[in-house]
Amino acid sequence: MKSDIEIAQGAQMRPITEIAATAGVDPKYLEQYGNYKAKVDYALLDEVKKPDGKLILVTAITPTPAGEGKTTTTIGLADGLRRIGKNVVVALREPSLGPVFGIKGGAAGGGYAQVVPMEDINLHFTGDFHAIGAANNLLAAMLDNHIYQGNQLNIDPRRITWKRCVDMNDRQLRFVTDGLGGRVNGVPREDGYDITVASEIMAVFCLASSIADLKERLSRIVVAYTYDEKPVTAGDLKAVGAMAALLKDAIKPNLVQTLEGTPAFVHGGPFANIAHGCNSVMATRMAMRLGDYAITEAGFGADLGAEKFLDIKCRMAGLTPDAVVLVATVRALKMHGGLAKTELGAENLEALEKGLPNLLRHLSNIKNVYRLPAVVALNRFPTDTDAEVQCVMDKCRELGVNVVLSNVWAEGGAGGEEMAREVVRLCEEEKGDFTFAYDTDLSLEEKIEAVVRKIYGGNGVSFLPAAKKQLATLTDLGFGNCPVCMAKTQYSFSDDPTKIGAPENFTVTVKNVRVSAGAGFVVILTGDIMTMPGLPKVPAAEKIDVDDNGRISGLF
Repeated sequence: MKSDIEIAQGAQMRPITEIAATAGVDPKYLEQYGNYKAKVDYALLDEVKKPDGKLILVTAITPTPAGEGKTTTTIGLADGLRRIGKNVVVALREPSLGPVFGIKGGAAGGGYAQVVPMEDINLHFTGDFHAIGAANNLLAAMLDNHIYQGNQLNIDPRRITWKRCVDMNDRQLRFVTDGLGGRVNGVPREDGYDITVASEIMAVFCLASSIADLKERLSRIVVAYTYDEKPVTAGDLKAVGAMAALLKDAIKPNLVQTLEGTPAFVHGGPFANIAHGCNSVMATRMAMRLGDYAITEAGFGADLGAEKFLDIKCRMAGLTPDAVVLVATVRALKMHGGLAKTELGAENLEALEKGLPNLLRHLSNIKNVYRLPAVVALNRFPTDTDAEVQCVMDKCRELGVNVVLSNVWAEGGAGGEEMAREVVRLCEEEKGDFTFAYDTDLSLEEKIEAVVRKIYGGNGVSFLPAAKKQLATLTDLGFGNCPVCMAKTQYSFSDDPTKIGAPENFTVTVKNVRVSAGAGFVVILTGDIMTMPGLPKVPAAEKIDVDDNGRISGLF
């Protein structure tokens, strides 16, 4: 059996100019990065006059080590739609180097449902993440330099909230002391690093609608507080113009292709467990403007990525999804039913029944909270029995939702045609009545409570004293009407990763709160969530290599 990278390297890619022509991109908007990838000028959005296409969100059950295949399904669905004659464009996130070299490996799909060139996409691509990291660290440098040069803004060094960042899992950098070595080397203080995808610059980048909007958002970023507890912004530090200059090319969406030649935008990539987990608004809008169907995904399970896509991204960008695809596997559901990964090969209807509530809760949220039509895409493995598949279908039918079998990993678009037809049917026959999980005029505490009760299925929220004080301060500063961005483990509906399935009778503990004023939301830190992951005992990086001809191996 070929690996993902062997399949990708064996593909005959079409020149990116042909892919652009397929998507209807005039050559004047295209900025090529070699033969197979390009940036598309955002001026296209103002000049192309075409009704927006249908917006389809692909999300998933709570992830397990058994794998669900959300990105693979997204790509296979797009190829399936194209095979049945639809004009379709994909919009995906860019992979972070952290998980690529860490526990997850590459993130450009899998099998015969991939975006290519997968090595480029998984590694440096067009340099977007490096530009975001540079803008983040320029702001950090200007902040510390301001203090060193006399501190005219009266910044309290103990109340600096801005961290430096690096696009790598590096636990050693979570907490550092810097500015050591005497007066000429800065002001000593406690500091730390986030991974680049957790930087607020990434969130701003993905929510900005134009250069002007980008600059306005950058100017609002709160980096510290003064001795008299007033917020200090990037605008106060006069850093905005230079930061925007670093981002001026990165903000243009990247155009690549699937293995079957379907146009795909891959742009931006905040994590969904510590940020809002969606590709850029600009790329989504471009996919909708160019395609009759735009297929996008949101990170991790529907309680994280989909909730943030719907309550944050769609609210801010004025987007209304037309349908939702919820990805699941029998294997993952049996893990939610208590089986170990080594026990998934044999039929076990009892474990499947115990794990099914996880799928059903996600599905109920999409149908009953957000009021959107949905289909379950069941990625079938050879070990899945007919009885197990039928069990999933019967339970979903009780909620009025169809289940389609997806075989896109092995068959590409051909294995996604049934899913594609069901998506078309949902868009044409089952109109949604999209609504949010909460209104922004609720208090921050009430919004957090709404997500925990409505989406997670919890009993309520416990606020630690520090978090209570932070919420009160942010409300007083005028941030009370912002949406909330829940930073939570991806492995459970609760804030405890060991509570698998669909746990009940739990409370979520809010430990810390911080404002992302540029992004326009308040980040709620729960459980033991961290904004700088670490590498596992055996990182994926150990298997990656390159030969004398520059051919990469081991990248998934």
